[in-house]
Amino acid sequence: MQPSHRANSLWLQSQQFKSSAAYRLLTAQPWALAFIRAEFTADRSRVALELFHASLDSFLKQARKSDDQIPSSYSAQDFAETWVKQGILARPLIDGRFIYEPSAQTLRTLRFLADFSTDDSHLNSSRLNTLLSSLESLAHETDPDPEARIRALESQIALRQAQIDQLRSGDDPAVLSRTTALSATRSVLDLASSLPADFRRMRDGVQDMLHSLREGILDASTAKGVAVGQVLEADRQLRSTAEGETFSGFTEFLNSPDAQQRFRAALAEVLERDFVDDLETPERQILTNLLRELRRQAAEVHASYGKLSESLHAFVQSEDYKQAELLRQAVREAELAISKSASLKPRSGLTPMELFAPQFVTLAGLGIYDPSEHVAPPPLAQAPEFSEADIVRNPSTPQADLPLLRESITRNLNSSGSGAIRLDAVFETLDAEHRHLNTIRALVEIGRTNGESLNESELLNIDFQQLDGSMRTAILPALSFTKEPL
Repeated sequence: MQPSHRANSLWLQSQQFKSSAAYRLLTAQPWALAFIRAEFTADRSRVALELFHASLDSFLKQARKSDDQIPSSYSAQDFAETWVKQGILARPLIDGRFIYEPSAQTLRTLRFLADFSTDDSHLNSSRLNTLLSSLESLAHETDPDPEARIRALESQIALRQAQIDQLRSGDDPAVLSRTTALSATRSVLDLASSLPADFRRMRDGVQDMLHSLREGILDASTAKGVAVGQVLEADRQLRSTAEGETFSGFTEFLNSPDAQQRFRAALAEVLERDFVDDLETPERQILTNLLRELRRQAAEVHASYGKLSESLHAFVQSEDYKQAELLRQAVREAELAISKSASLKPRSGLTPMELFAPQFVTLAGLGIYDPSEHVAPPPLAQAPEFSEADIVRNPSTPQADLPLLRESITRNLNSSGSGAIRLDAVFETLDAEHRHLNTIRALVEIGRTNGESLNESELLNIDFQQLDGSMRTAILPALSFTKEPL
């Protein structure tokens, strides 16, 4: 292979890919790949540690009956630990509990496998219309001619006015067909599926910077100013990546109450359309929780940045930094005293170069003083001042009170003579403040954790109250509690 061949760079990328988590996942045993794909779906990006181990242990008992190559000495915890060490999974501590989640490379690999294993085509009229609209918007926003932009805006106004006149005249609006609307919805879901990997990579990059900063501070041989400078440079490079631009754009979106209100209104209107019934249940769940999930992922990146800022602030207030400042100040005062001394001969800042000397001589190798080791870190920006008026809190459904629910189930079982109590009966005995959607979810989770089975042949209709005071009905398979919850 010639050194100048264009395949050299691709060869290096292939070697790096071979040591990545994505390659380890693609070359893993088929049962392991199948389990990870089944456990982490688009509507289930995280699994609690206990539930993950229990699910993997149950799957291994079935898989070992048909595959003798699975080591019998390995437990579910051993396999999970191996996947974490290989970078396939991550195990962060969230709200005091360890959870498993796929890494950024694993998310991209799972998305590739999902596209590879389906025959559905992503090429539809909705995606082509989106492409056309994006191209027209790009051409308009990059046009330096004001007159041309004015003409383009006037043509758009005329088109909108023609549509308004058509609607006022009594003509029925040309709405999308059911098939086209479904394709457009799935295009939106496909576009949203690429965002979690960007957020995950952005969060991992910030956490790597935080780890590097702490290592630099703990290492006594590291120049502290250089350590902070490297962190700030890494932050600038991270923000200039595609993932950083995605995060910056979405942060701007989250800081705009008007944009969030428009997003919620459009999402609510889409969910009220008839064609939504043709979507699969996971797709409807993803669409319903889209904004909440994106806000959660952005909050994780903000939390990592908060820890990084706290570490930088703590370092600036530390004794090591103050000693370095005193040393730099003493060196500057000594230089000024030497330059102003009358007993010393005046010296020029430039030394004449001996062009015909046998060799140039430098004292840099002696290590007496290296100015680069005493570079002051750039000053930190002042923290913005906020008041109570700047805090905008969005209403959200309260979390379920699990101890109260377990106590209510136990009390109803003791008072019931049949030895079983239905989920809707337990829900009706609760106070009005606890009759919300999260309580229904918690009751289902308690029943499933306790080994209760769902009766899909019978459905329960449970009315619950929303944040705006309106009532909605949840329809779910029948579930009865036969024993006290764990």
